[in-house]
Order: sequence, then structure tokens, then C-alpha cells
Amino acid sequence: MPHRRLSRPTFVVLVVLAVGGLYGCVKKQPADLVLTNGKIITLEEIAPTAEALAVAGDRIVAVGTAKKIKPFIGTSTRVIDLQGQTAIPGFIDSHAHFTGVGEARMILDLTRAKNWDEIVSIVAEAARNAKPGEWIRGRGWHQEKWDKTPEPNVDGLPFHDALSRMTSENPVLLEHASGHSCLANAKAMELGGITKTTPDPAGGEIVRDARGNPIGAFRETAQGLIGRSLYGSELKKTEAERVEEERKAIALAVQECLSKGITSLHDAGASFATIDIYRELAEQGKLGVRIYAMISAGNTELQQSLARYRIIGAGQNHLTVRTIKRFIDGALGAHGAWLLEPYADLPASAGLNTMPIDTLKETARLAIENGFQLCTHAIGDRGNREILNIYEEAFAAHPEQKDLRWRVEHAQHLAPADIPRFGRLGVIAAMQGVHCISDGPWVVKKIGEKRAKEGAYVWRSLMEGGAIICNGTDAPVEDVDPIPSFYATVTRKMKDGTMFFPEQRLSRDEALRTYTLNGAYAAFQEDLLGSLKPGKLADITVLSKDIMTVAEEEIPATEVRLTIVGGQVLYQKN
Repeated sequence: MPHRRLSRPTFVVLVVLAVGGLYGCVKKQPADLVLTNGKIITLEEIAPTAEALAVAGDRIVAVGTAKKIKPFIGTSTRVIDLQGQTAIPGFIDSHAHFTGVGEARMILDLTRAKNWDEIVSIVAEAARNAKPGEWIRGRGWHQEKWDKTPEPNVDGLPFHDALSRMTSENPVLLEHASGHSCLANAKAMELGGITKTTPDPAGGEIVRDARGNPIGAFRETAQGLIGRSLYGSELKKTEAERVEEERKAIALAVQECLSKGITSLHDAGASFATIDIYRELAEQGKLGVRIYAMISAGNTELQQSLARYRIIGAGQNHLTVRTIKRFIDGALGAHGAWLLEPYADLPASAGLNTMPIDTLKETARLAIENGFQLCTHAIGDRGNREILNIYEEAFAAHPEQKDLRWRVEHAQHLAPADIPRFGRLGVIAAMQGVHCISDGPWVVKKIGEKRAKEGAYVWRSLMEGGAIICNGTDAPVEDVDPIPSFYATVTRKMKDGTMFFPEQRLSRDEALRTYTLNGAYAAFQEDLLGSLKPGKLADITVLSKDIMTVAEEEIPATEVRLTIVGGQVLYQKN
């Protein structure tokens, strides 16, 4: 993150405070909360570590030694003895799908299924307990992670027949872990009107057998052919029922995030209706986790509603909306990432462009002329190149606009020539460390050794080119837990112990910054969040281990002991 040069008088004052053992207010009014006797990692250069801190209201008022913080303890102060545990700035997940985290707990979890046969059994059990006609939904399967390839298959994807025999009375929709493809049974395809003659939609593919019959697998925008039938069934519910279901998903997501030490989350795609619910909960003091929401809507809706939905710090800084989310391609695992050259394991395809370039150019115009940040999903090297071209064109057309902080979400596979463009253009790479070790076992198969080495998850190369990287999980694609993503960022070590091009690792300090200060910067919130210093919001995560110093192999075993948002302890491990 860019650093501001301090004036000499300011520097002298701060040094005096640090040397005195107290980085913060000199006047010692009683605090509402004090954390003491721990290792506090502030991520502030003047005083990078401390023993204690004091909080008044929702702000940090002092950071320093336990002795110097002691005078802030009054009769009503809540004092938490950390007993040597480590406190860090609250984790900021810079790319996840907040309601999706909750919804994933309301449908079938297929993340641990070892193969297609096991999935069929899981869904069959659900069908036995479902009402006729009721939709059965699941998410989390990934054919590259199965222990055996289904037979018959197309590109490793199973035919629907076994599933359809077990679920004849219920439509079934099973989302890929990435969310970029799905599997459906015969009933769901019947409701969607899908036959041998149904054409592929733009930016999508109906996977077919040798005779042209749909096998029940749908890539990218083709998922909408099934989704429209599901959406139709949802419309039969009352507005109150739909809102109640979404509020339930939000409550589950809040619970999940707080238990994993997340205090802020960048929601990578929320409808205007969802944002309305966020705003209501934030203003009622019920949102819990701070949400930086990216609007997901078409250009016509954006044109009509952007001005009304610019929200900065609603509900005591629990909701900010100043960003638009778009897609240019799909996911690598589903062969949907848009590549410059064909897939190594599917030479007939170079992936999919899921949104027309002209549409994205219009979105860029709307964003820059209305003062909105633009965040675009781009995974393949072609997708990344095209979106960087669109950004560069928009920037050139508006030289008066400064500090835009536009982002590429994922930036997973880059052509070497495009890596330095991120830093040069000031484009933030919003990446997910855990994707590297999760996808690593099959990336080379998809794009080949050379492309993987030169451009896959190249965090080090991007940083050396001057780019800001923020970290996250893309939950529910991966578990929202930041510890595995931090571990992946500093080790790039896969389950079998091998490392995925380890020269691209980050140091622990760099990795923690991607999950704190850089995340705050990517949301224009670096003056509020991302480090522990007086004046900033008291968002703090307390860990059972010091992830900055323990042996690498101990990092995954680290537990979240406390999650504090705005000075309030919202999660405490028993």
C-alpha cells in the first residue's frame, strides 16, 4: 500500500510517544474495553507490536505496554487478559459472496463428496425426504477432485441418468464449487424446456454427448436455462417469505464469518434488493460484520439507481456501497476462463467470454462518470487482458479522475506482458490465496507447465510490478476461513506437500497486509480499518497462535479465540 511521507514535527511526536511505551492518546479517560498481556500486531511502522490496547466506543484510543494502558481501566471497563495470545487487525475478506456463505448452509454440502456415486446417494436421500415437485439444491462438487472419473462422462462430467432415476419427482440443481457450472436432472431440464435442439446461449454451453443430447451439465451462462425454472418457483413465494429466507442466510453468514475472525467482507455481487436488507440491518445495529457491497445489476438498472445507492458508512460504518461488480469470463475448472490460447486438456476451447465487451465498456463509463469503483471478475489471461484494456481506455478518457482503485477480481492467470500493467494503471488485484493450493493439482493439466509458471497466481510478480493485492476466499467457493488462505499465500503448499511455483510466495508480513491494510485500501477504508492505532475502528481478531512466528506447519491449526467489531466482542470461543 502506498505510504505517505511524514513531516519532521509529526515524526518526532510519534517517536516520542512510541519510546514512551504508549502510541495513542496522552489523556487517559476510562476505556470501555482493554486487551492486555498479549502480543498485539498493529501493522503500524512506528510501533509494530504492543502488549495492550484500549477502546472507547467503537474506536481504539491507545496502544502500548500493559503498564501504560493500565490507567485506562476504570470501574466499568471490560478487561480481557490475552494470556500471551496474539491480536491482529480484524481479517478483511476482500472477495466473497456473503449471502452465498449463508445459503450454502441451507442446501446440500457437496464439498466433501469423493465421487459422482456419492453425490447421487446424497441427493437420493434428500429426495426421499422432499415433497414432490420441491427443488433439491446442492453446491460444492468439483470433478477434478473426485477419486474416480464417472462413466460415462464428457470432459469428466457425469451423465444425469443415475441421478434422474433416483429423483424423478423432484427437479435437482447442483452447483459446481466455483459457481460457474452446474449439474441438473431430467426433471429440472424438462421444466427448463431443454432438449437436443436447444441452442447454446451466448457465453455458455450445454454439454452434450456424441449424439448431441444434453448430459445434464451446463457451463457459465447456460446455467440460466435451469436457473430460470428455479427462479420461477421462487416467485411463487410471497415477498415476505423471500425476504425472510435472505435474512436467514445473512444471519448464518454473519455467524460463520465472525467464528472465523472476519470483521469486514467485500460482497462480490449483491442485488439492489439485498442491499436494501443490508441497509436495514446495518441501521438497526444487526449486521455484525462490516459489508463493502458490490452492486450486481445490468447497465439499465445501474443508470437508473446508482445515485440512490451510493452509501458510505451506514449503520456506524457497517455498510458501504460505492462499487459495481461485472464478469468478463468464467472459471478455469469449468473450462470457462477466457484464454489467449486453447486449453491444454480441451484443445477445441479457449474458454468463454460471458459478457460482451461493449456492455463492459458501457459499465466502465457509468462507473467512472458516477464516481463508482469497478470490480470485474477475470480469471483467464484473455479475460484479464481485455478488462485491462477496457480500464485503460476509460482512464484515458477521464484523465481528471484520480485514485480510482478499480479492481480485477481473481486475476488468476495472466500473460507475462500484462503483469506490470496492474501496477502501472493502479489496478488492484483482488486474489484468493487458497485458490492456489486448491486448484494447483490440476492447473498444469488445464493450461500447461509454461503458462502456469509464468502467469498462474503470480502474487510476487504483481507486487514487484507495483500492484496492490488484497486477499480473500471467494466463499462459498472455498471455506471463508482466512487461516488456510493465509497459509496458502505464504507456503503455496498443496495437500500432497508439493509447492505450486513457490517463487511466488509472499512473506508473512506481506500476506497479513493483504488480509488487512490492503483490503482496507481496496475499499477506500484505510483511514478506518486494517491496522490497530488510535482513531481507527476497534476491529480485532485474537488468535491462539502467533501466525507471524510459529512454524509453518502450525499455521493451519491456529484458532480464532475472539472476534471484536467496533469494540464489541461478537464471537468468543468457549
